[in-house]
Amino acid sequence: MMYREKEVMGYSVFADSLDKIELQDKKQIINTINPHSYIVAKGDEVFKKALESSDTLLPDGSGIVLASKILGDKEKIEKVAGADLHIYLLELLNSKNGKLFYMGASQSTLDIIEEKIAKVYPNIRVDSFSPPFKDEFSKEENQKIIDKINSFNPDVLFIGMTAPKQEKWLYQYQDRLNFKIASSIGAVFDFYAGKISRPSHFWIYIHLEWFFRFMKEPRRLWRRNLISTPLFLLEILKYSVKMK
Repeated sequence: MMYREKEVMGYSVFADSLDKIELQDKKQIINTINPHSYIVAKGDEVFKKALESSDTLLPDGSGIVLASKILGDKEKIEKVAGADLHIYLLELLNSKNGKLFYMGASQSTLDIIEEKIAKVYPNIRVDSFSPPFKDEFSKEENQKIIDKINSFNPDVLFIGMTAPKQEKWLYQYQDRLNFKIASSIGAVFDFYAGKISRPSHFWIYIHLEWFFRFMKEPRRLWRRNLISTPLFLLEILKYSVKMK
């Protein structure tokens, strides 16, 4: 791989600055990992393969940064949220008159995103598709999504259907899709559309973004914070014992 990486608990995690990411002739898949996705992947082999096969795996979670520090890595890695990647790629595409496709979320959310990009990033050509809200798509629905994306032929493809569905879908259909960079960024669609507020830089700086979001959406996020986080801390302990 072309980027500098660091192994954190069995995963090769991106350890460079975002400005190292550029459009290339070959396809690149960029995914994110946090304590919750790490725990979920332990019981979902397809999700685990999707994360492991990523060309770039971003440490989108203070827990991943903490694990790297506790497990003795001298070279510090920084948290890189999906929202940070999103803005970086928007600016990159705007500078290159690029094409961008959003797949996921509701049509109302996608309409807001397209209107916002037209004002803020006028050099980007944008298209989108809102898939059915269901656990699995039919063969015909999958083909419709693929055809819609490929007819636009985007430079960057963003997928927002929540983890692990989005990563697994991209992993399954990557060879049939046209893109230069594809990334599963989940809640970023709603962040950018203003339907969900992202915490201020203060909360992000003190590594408590997760707490702010949990207080805003306890019913949706209780499992990742009250179950996955303790399990992840236990995993760190297990790894630290193995290393001794």
